[in-house]
Amino acid sequence: MKTWLVTGGAGFIGGNFVLANVSAETRVVNLDALTYAGNLDTLAALNGNPQHIFVHGSINDRALLDRVLAEYQPDAVINFAAESHVDRSIDGPAAFIQTNVVGTLTLLEAVLAHFRSRDDAGKAGLRFLHVSTDEVYGSLGADGKFTEQTQYAPNSPYSASKASSDHLVRAFHHTYGLPTLTTNCSNNYGPFQFPEKLIPLMIQKALSNESLPVYGDGRNVRDWLYVGDHCGAIRTVLERGRPGEVYNVGGEAERENISVVRAIIDLVDARRPRADGSSRHDLITYVKDRPGHDRRYAIDTSKIRTELGWVQQESFESGLARTVDWYLANQDWCARIRDGSYRGERLGVA
Repeated sequence: MKTWLVTGGAGFIGGNFVLANVSAETRVVNLDALTYAGNLDTLAALNGNPQHIFVHGSINDRALLDRVLAEYQPDAVINFAAESHVDRSIDGPAAFIQTNVVGTLTLLEAVLAHFRSRDDAGKAGLRFLHVSTDEVYGSLGADGKFTEQTQYAPNSPYSASKASSDHLVRAFHHTYGLPTLTTNCSNNYGPFQFPEKLIPLMIQKALSNESLPVYGDGRNVRDWLYVGDHCGAIRTVLERGRPGEVYNVGGEAERENISVVRAIIDLVDARRPRADGSSRHDLITYVKDRPGHDRRYAIDTSKIRTELGWVQQESFESGLARTVDWYLANQDWCARIRDGSYRGERLGVA
């Protein structure tokens, strides 16, 4: 039986990864600090499952990390733990440095000590996979795509903090021989995403017939990746990637933000029509642009496809339809976030 330590496994991508990988063959030790975006409701399907061990704690807590690594002897560490919302990083960058930079360094130091304590057979199997973002590369013009050789040029406190953590992961491989892997992904969407992000925010506001705020002219372009496909890519890299390497993961689905919003409206209108039959397109409202808003991201996925054979399963259209359907069917999950009750159970976490 394999044991994986997943950090940030009560968040959006981490939670989906945990749900997809807990099995009779894989035990997951899930370490999460349960900051505002960490949600135990996401993991409810695993309640009582002995293959899922939840540990409430931070990657900044070195003593806790040492204890967890010694007790469970994981074969792999997958680091999802991060502050990730760009707007919040603009309002308060210090928390992003503390978690994304200092926390990643603390985790790397703990895993390196654990790596050194293992015998040769244990060292041979251990891997550290760091989950990062395409935002570290900065902004593209009208042409071209980010490759693994693209120069880093982060433009927000969030992306700068993730770029710093990426460099630390690289350094621990080249300096200390820690078998690291890094994935840089495009914009994720899908079930269990905290509703401050574009797609779930627009779904919820459309259902409530509230104004749908779109930054600037709405023409900023992102490459959209369904979270289930991303989780499959992470597992592929973990199992078959070459230590020390970086793999870009994207959905081959460039869309302008305004196009995404319009597609969401069409899906919600079809599934939950207004009483008068009118479209919700009249709810779109253009608002002042975000400071330093990158114009375009696009991912070249050639490396992960050709070297590791990863293939995504969802198109943007099929993935978005699945996402809208999930939110419509799980309004209780959303309501507990809106009223804050999802946080109340944390006091009972050991």
